[in-house]
Amino acid sequence: MIAVSPTALAEADALDRERAAGHVRGPLHGIPVALKDNIHTTNIATTGGALAFKGLVPPYEATLTKNLKDAGAIIIAKTVMTELANWVAGGPTPMPGNYSAVGGYGMNPYDPRPDPRPGFNDGRAVMGTGGSSSGIGTAASFWAANVGTETSGSVLSPANQNMLVGIKPTVGRISRYGVIPITADQDTPGPMTRTVEDAAIMLGALESPAPDPNDPATRICTPPANRDYRPYLKRDALKGARIGIPRAFYFEPFTVPGTTMPRGGLSAAQTALMADAIAALKKEGAVIVDPANIPSVVTADTLRNILFWNTCSGAENRKGHNANCSIDFNYGMKRDFNAWLASLGSAAPFRTLTELRWFNIANAGRGAMKYGQSQLDISDEMDLIADKAKYDADRAKDVDLGGPHGIAQVMEAERLDAVLFPGANGAAIAAKPGYPTVIVPFGRVPSAPVPGFPPGFDAQAVPYGVSFTGTACSEPRLIELGYAFEQATKRRVAPVLK
Repeated sequence: MIAVSPTALAEADALDRERAAGHVRGPLHGIPVALKDNIHTTNIATTGGALAFKGLVPPYEATLTKNLKDAGAIIIAKTVMTELANWVAGGPTPMPGNYSAVGGYGMNPYDPRPDPRPGFNDGRAVMGTGGSSSGIGTAASFWAANVGTETSGSVLSPANQNMLVGIKPTVGRISRYGVIPITADQDTPGPMTRTVEDAAIMLGALESPAPDPNDPATRICTPPANRDYRPYLKRDALKGARIGIPRAFYFEPFTVPGTTMPRGGLSAAQTALMADAIAALKKEGAVIVDPANIPSVVTADTLRNILFWNTCSGAENRKGHNANCSIDFNYGMKRDFNAWLASLGSAAPFRTLTELRWFNIANAGRGAMKYGQSQLDISDEMDLIADKAKYDADRAKDVDLGGPHGIAQVMEAERLDAVLFPGANGAAIAAKPGYPTVIVPFGRVPSAPVPGFPPGFDAQAVPYGVSFTGTACSEPRLIELGYAFEQATKRRVAPVLK
């Protein structure tokens, strides 16, 4: 954690008095939860992990913070995160997951040791925590649940790495007002919990009862009755459900027609684990459509193949070198980050992304940019007027390859209820059109990094989950499938803390 709430105990006492007086707000009444430290709270600093914002208390709280408090939750702490949601340092010296200048390195409770390998022994975790939205405290039962934020994997990846349930909602399902952004095109908060039931409860509390006037995207999905997702906790939901298996790239190495280089695939241990998951789905009555390959992955047209279309990242994709990658993140970061700074009014320590970069350079000796700031650099070089045409084209291509020519196309063609991805492997493609995913813990696989660990180092097995992905606003169905799978398998194992 980066900070603990100074008012948590007083809030707990007040909520206990409410309960004693017969007033119970709902299932989150008096329950402690934690927020990623890019989510505004007005009683705890919101730093984004950046030294430049250390001690910053925003003048307004996030919509989701208010929603949780109205539901009776106690915001007990702010969690460690990769600084500014991992949009600070890409190549040539990428920032390790869950490192920030303010919080240091987050460690995974399933193996809470530092990495011993030369070149990696700078304090970073030996077992990845999954990046931005740390689930460490939830996995270790320091609190009941936490809220992360995802732009491309930062709810699903930490949920996967910490053996948690994560719901990455449709972009707009939960308001982003009061959340430090990367890009509004893909940013979304989401819950991380130990069970699907808890995640369903959290999702309902996070969602606003009506569209948030401060976030137009909240008009996209309609909340369920009373914002209650618990009616979708159906034990028999897998019976007859059509689940697609995207074999090419996501399960098995795939060579795009006309090329020679195979891409993707799983390790032997991951392959065996996913075979067990598919067998469990079949046992529960699911109809497995295998393969259900994603058209934008298997097409021979490399201009419409998502494997040849990455997000521009790091110094290597600076201006003049970004023709063949999407500038969505770096353009959106400059646009939305500057707008966020403006929303702080007189509380803002800076007015622009440029001033943040200057601060980091001036305070490099204090650790402000231990791994550089190449992501901020390629964002700040964007001209929001001159580069808008490329941004518009890149954004349209992102959405098309992820959605209409990607997940949505195979789901419609095969009449699928969900696409099944191994671990968090489907996060990037689903994030582009803003589609939802529910990930459920399922097992652990051997840790096998390259380069390997030194002789005698007893590396612990890494958690691994199963993801159910659908199209926009399909969270109710995904919760049904995730819950039925969880109840049929019950494979989560808590970490052993020493």
